[in-house]
Amino acid sequence: VQLVESGGGLVQPGGSLRLSCAASGFTFSSYGMRWYRQAPGKERELVAHITGTGGTTVYADSVKGRFAISRDNVKNMVYLQMNSLKPEDTAVYTCNAWGVYNYWGQGTQVTVSS
Repeated sequence: VQLVESGGGLVQPGGSLRLSCAASGFTFSSYGMRWYRQAPGKERELVAHITGTGGTTVYADSVKGRFAISRDNVKNMVYLQMNSLKPEDTAVYTCNAWGVYNYWGQGTQVTVSS
């Protein structure tokens, strides 16, 4: 099983980034997919969740209206489009497969700074 994130980096406040997570080794469409983030000195926070079919999404209040989670069950990919980024969005963002088992990626750093 592998979850490999990409797309992190340094962006100015107000900018956008698109994170990607490539999944392999399990039945992707049977799992809900989540993005978590953890900033230094803070607890891990659930940012967004999408069901296996992609029909339902849930967001943390802190990112509603700015972030969008999506998935491609043919390519076994999940994405997090992040717009209007703020310095407080700075964190390591990690992809999670949530189902019968719980799988985690290694994370990708997002830094929002001028």
